[in-house]
Amino acid sequence: MIVSHVAITTVDGYLTRPEPERQAGIQHLMGLRAHGAVVAAGLAPDGRTADLVCRVEQPDHVAKLVETSPLFRNGLWTAYASRSFAQFLEPWDAPPPRRGEMREATIVEGAAPDAEMASFALIEARGAGHALLAGFFEDNRMLALMTIADPTEAAAHLDATGLFTAGTLRGRRLLLEVW
Repeated sequence: MIVSHVAITTVDGYLTRPEPERQAGIQHLMGLRAHGAVVAAGLAPDGRTADLVCRVEQPDHVAKLVETSPLFRNGLWTAYASRSFAQFLEPWDAPPPRRGEMREATIVEGAAPDAEMASFALIEARGAGHALLAGFFEDNRMLALMTIADPTEAAAHLDATGLFTAGTLRGRRLLLEVW
């Protein structure tokens, strides 16, 4: 299986769109989550972007997964870009998908001179309950979904390990809609 991160751009005014439009898409994602195709999905607090972590069998299946979503078909998602993880740290004990339980989280992105060593810091963060999932792309860029809601604190937590390239870690808030 290939695990990919999908960065999504949403339509202007996404948060003011009628609730049924958005809920149909979230229900669709929850169904994909129940079948293992979606690992997590969330929305930036301002509603301008969304993030999706998904599992697919072939790289071109990411486009199919995104483009068959009611959110994309109904114009709520307007653009997307995906990157496949070269190394992915699975979540532990992911709870069953539940509707209506938004969780605050932070996505931290940055670089590591040695992805293998830095993965130990991510494993430790996951074990301590600070990271939900994480991974490295081919270029040793890292993306971690942290349970620490404050972006500065979440990035500092990983930076303190000394295993990431100094000054590269950046955090941004995410409201988990599907987890």
